[in-house]
This record gives sequence, C-alpha cells and structure tokens, in this order.
Amino acid sequence: MFDHIAVVGATGAVGTLIRQLLESRRLPHQTIRFLASARSVGKELEFAGKRVVVEELRPESFEGVELAISSTPDEVAGELVPQAVERGCVVIDESAYFRMDPNVPLVIPEVNPEALDSHRGIIASPNCSTTQMVQALKPLHDAGRVRRVVVSTYQATSGAGVGGTRDLLGGTRAKLEGKPYEYEEFAYPIAFNCIPQIGRPKQHGYTSEEMKMTWETQKILGDQSIQVSATCVRVPVSNCHSEVILVETERKISVEEARELFAATPGLQVVDDLENKVYPMPLTGDGHDETFIGRIREDLTCPNGLIFWCVSDNLRKGAATNAVQIAELLLAKAG
Repeated sequence: MFDHIAVVGATGAVGTLIRQLLESRRLPHQTIRFLASARSVGKELEFAGKRVVVEELRPESFEGVELAISSTPDEVAGELVPQAVERGCVVIDESAYFRMDPNVPLVIPEVNPEALDSHRGIIASPNCSTTQMVQALKPLHDAGRVRRVVVSTYQATSGAGVGGTRDLLGGTRAKLEGKPYEYEEFAYPIAFNCIPQIGRPKQHGYTSEEMKMTWETQKILGDQSIQVSATCVRVPVSNCHSEVILVETERKISVEEARELFAATPGLQVVDDLENKVYPMPLTGDGHDETFIGRIREDLTCPNGLIFWCVSDNLRKGAATNAVQIAELLLAKAG
C-alpha cells in the first residue's frame, strides 16, 4: 500500500492526464502532492473534489512520499529521481534518462509485468512510439519469435509537449491567414508539412527517437537478437501516433492467426475491415487507452512477414496510462 503519493510535473500535458487517471481509476492513497517547476507553484488544482496547491519540485519535496509518478525532462529526472529514492520513494519515471539502465526495469504492464520484481526504487516507462509497437509485437513474438522489424512512425505534435500543440494550431492558423508564425518547438513549419526527424542525430544516420525504438524493444522483450529499423516522422496531427509495422517472424504467422492473437491480447483492439473503410485513425484513437491494430496483411516480399497499421493515444497509453497501470500493478503485487 502506498498511502502517500505524488505527481511530478503535475501541470504538464502528461502530468494533467496522470492526475485525471489517478482520480478516475481511484488509485488508493491517503495523501497526494502535486509537484512542478517554480512557475507553477501556488496554483490550485482540482482533485477528487478538493483543491490541491502545487508545490515546488525539490529534493525535500519527496520527504514522506512513498510513490511518485514523474513526467519531467531527462536532465531533471537524472538529478531528482535518485534523490527521491534516497528518501524512500518508489518512482515511476516517464523520462528517457533511466530506460536503458540495466538496473532499472522498463515496463509495459501487459507485456513484461514480471520485470517489476527487480526494481530498486526506479521503474521506467517506455517511449510512446515504442510502447504501442511492443504491445503489438508481444503476441507475435510469443507465437512465432520476432526476428526483424521495420517501422515507420507518424507522430503527433502532442509528443513534443504543449509547445508542439501550440505550434500546430498557431502555425496552421497563420498559414491559412497568410500571416507569419514563429515556431517554438519545431525547426520547420509543421502546418501542412511532415518533418522526418524526431530527436538528435545519433548513429549511422538514425535519430535518438529511432534508436530508442530499437534498444527499448530489445530490452522489454528480453531479446537482443531482434533487429529493428525505425524511421520517425512528425506529422501535422494533434494527438495519437500512427505506425506502419513490418514484422518478420521465425515461424510463419498467417493473417488469420495474427488477427486472433491481437484480439486475444489485453490492451489491443483489432479494427480491420478494408473493404468497408474500417481501420484505426488518430481521430478515432484519441482519448482511448487501447492500442488499435488494422490493415493486417502479408508482406509480399518476405515469406514469414506481416504488415499492419497501429494507432495509439501517445499521451495516454504512450505515457500517462502506462505509468498509472504500473502503479496499479505495484499495488497488486504488494497485496
């Protein structure tokens, strides 16, 4: 039982959703604290019929806190999360800072819940684009062992934070009105455009976002032999990431079997009727916790290959919902 909990980065886009989910899912607790940067200190936020005052995020803020769900920039997490753990707090961290630390479990509750048993106070939640892909890969890997993945992502502007959403809305409005607009998050206009770079240049011409999908997939599925090649693109969609995923398995999995495997997997929902124009889209995935799978078909160039389309709300299952589910799983394991 975690009687005293905290939400770190409580006023951000993901933090706001975490607060809403903790309230709607009624995670048991006695006290809750909302922590944020100095500019948000003193704000009053509604929670379960009460007003909670936002406190400044400092090491001392974790005194007496038993569980924290944290959504901060990487550098903030790197500094403050270990200090929270030193004070006896278990931290579910949304940042990328600890994901590849061998001593930190990287968890999707529907995929690798057993990884929680090895935590030492820090539990990492994966990158949003990784989460929905690995959810879909898990049943295929269990049934036929995934050997190779080629994925192209179409990532919403909300993945770049509230500034990304402002850029999409403000840039679109300015473009339609023929006015200038100064972008704050993107190097190029996102309105009526696609930007084929998310993250920093990393290695071999890939970006940090693309390499996250490789390394995190291997860690979560516990198989370093899985080959992943990703191309990540920012598109002018406000919310929900979409992905085209080509999977090559060791054992051939038919379209019919894949559809049955997806349908039987918690957290996945099959929406696949091409003839009647039924398939997942960001518009229909927005606000949902499920990951939606459609356009399931054989790869014509590979005998053991499948291709499918995958859509998920990147702020919910890609971030906030996954973190809250980890908290619920921790409580369940604690009895």
